[in-house]
Amino acid sequence: MASALIILAAGQGTRMNSDLPKVLHRIAGAPLLVHAMQAGATLEPERTIVVVGHGAEAVGQAARDHDPAVEVVLQECQLGTGHAVARALPALAGFAGRVIVLFGDTPLIRPETLATMLATRADVVVLGFDGDPAARYGRLVLSGGDRLARIVEWKDATADERALTLMNSGVLCADAGLLGDLVAGLGDDNAAGEFYLTDIVAAAVARGGVARVVTCPEAETLGVNSRADLAAAEAAFQARARAGALDDGVTLTAPDTVFFSLDTVIGRDAVIGPNVIFGPGVTVESGAEILPFCHLEGCHVSQGARVGPFARLRPGAELGGDVHVGNFVEIKNAVLDQGVKVGHLSYLGDAHVGEHSNIGAGTVTCNYDGVSKHRTEIGARVFIGSDTMLVAPVTIGDGAMTGSGSVITEDVPGDALAIGRARQVTKPGAARRLFDIFKKARELRQKESH
Repeated sequence: MASALIILAAGQGTRMNSDLPKVLHRIAGAPLLVHAMQAGATLEPERTIVVVGHGAEAVGQAARDHDPAVEVVLQECQLGTGHAVARALPALAGFAGRVIVLFGDTPLIRPETLATMLATRADVVVLGFDGDPAARYGRLVLSGGDRLARIVEWKDATADERALTLMNSGVLCADAGLLGDLVAGLGDDNAAGEFYLTDIVAAAVARGGVARVVTCPEAETLGVNSRADLAAAEAAFQARARAGALDDGVTLTAPDTVFFSLDTVIGRDAVIGPNVIFGPGVTVESGAEILPFCHLEGCHVSQGARVGPFARLRPGAELGGDVHVGNFVEIKNAVLDQGVKVGHLSYLGDAHVGEHSNIGAGTVTCNYDGVSKHRTEIGARVFIGSDTMLVAPVTIGDGAMTGSGSVITEDVPGDALAIGRARQVTKPGAARRLFDIFKKARELRQKESH
């Protein structure tokens, strides 16, 4: 079934108390708008239109960054949801199919819910939920069974209508041609003086059409209008992501302490320890293990690899199979081939490490000269001694070794040993003499102070 999306993202969100447009605030590492776009994208729509207003340039750019094919439409005056959809409809000229209207500040709608709406046979399908009668949502007024007679906004509702518990999420679905006809007939004779998209339900029924309700849990319809709402949406997303990971065969030893991003991918039989944070762009393959207190972002961890505890993988980190990255190790824009070991207290940036090499404690690839980044190439089966400074650009050949405490500034051929440190000088008795001098100086200072 051909489908299209209209995503309304023009609102200002004054309760956020922020210079950032509301739909660009993030949960799970991605803007609210991207969550709505990604849910809608599962329907494989032929067209996606995002209606922007406040912060139009930034919101439009964020939409295009996520989907270059998206069409961005400007709503200069905020005259209601009906007006916003009317602004989007010209971009659907020639489209024959069903249109789902979503909101850029409602990030938790499930793809399964949208698929159910699309498959429901009715002229207009509205997404509703059961809620607290005290809530100030619009009410869905039924005419028998699951047929919907009209939607009443809370501010326009009577006392009896406000007592209803079936509430409007704002999300709806209709045939493109019918939607255009109904929106064209909207008026602004209501308490807010706006063009309500919800009025198309009564209009469709009045002309003999059928409107129906699809329901979902209230949590799916959570709209973000404040920082408290943002925190609640983050919590709801994380709870859903943790449950999904467990169902997919991932071991989370302390689920409530693990935080996922929207695009986190973890294979079955992976083990994730407590207090692990996944930033955007992370893939962890089956059977890998992430130990406690690790932070991962923009990286790939292959099968059998072991990371942490207290490790940081930054964008561009690629860990091959059975790689071990230990405590207080940071990897950035570096590829570690099969079986590499970086046990502890090291930084590898802008580097490639060949298979089965061992990187000693305290090793640093000195990749930045204050202006440009430079690469370090380490071959296979290399042994890097502890506290080695590799001053890039530099290449260490296969099977080579560096002595502990070395500063390596030149390429090292394969199978060679490189030592770059000052020769040790030992002076017998000098330590005792120095301590005596230091103690006498301290005693003199103490006497002078009195």
